[in-house]
Amino acid sequence: MNRISASPTKQTPLLLIVEDSNEDFEALQRFLGRSSMTIPIQRCVNGEQALAFLYRTGSYGDRQSAPRPGLIILDLNLPGTDGREVLCRIKEDHKLKMIPVVVFTTSNNPKDIEVCYQCGVNSYIVKPINFAQLKRDIQMLVEYWFEITTLPECPQD
Repeated sequence: MNRISASPTKQTPLLLIVEDSNEDFEALQRFLGRSSMTIPIQRCVNGEQALAFLYRTGSYGDRQSAPRPGLIILDLNLPGTDGREVLCRIKEDHKLKMIPVVVFTTSNNPKDIEVCYQCGVNSYIVKPINFAQLKRDIQMLVEYWFEITTLPECPQD
């Protein structure tokens, strides 16, 4: 688990980032690191790994190695189990459905957007190609979900 910290003033819940692109993950990590708060991060690179983390199976069987995230940033186009299926599984599970999920993807396909909202996504963001816009979007995402919004306490069992 990585820990991004700029200031130890406010403890935030774990941020689970499900992203297969190293470049996109590094950009997210870099911008999150500029936040005024400490944001613990767990990265999963595919849908199977994300579900194992959330259900605490395989190498994530221990609660300490797999704490419940307060927010999930989910790419749709993942190898194997894709983000659409991961989203639907999260939102159908009574223990996980309270966790806010933000889809952060290159897809602006109206069908993808519709499917995600039907499954219960909390927000859908199309990754901008422009670096300055990407930086602005990530800053707004962090401010909204970690500074403005009150996140629910997720059951740890």
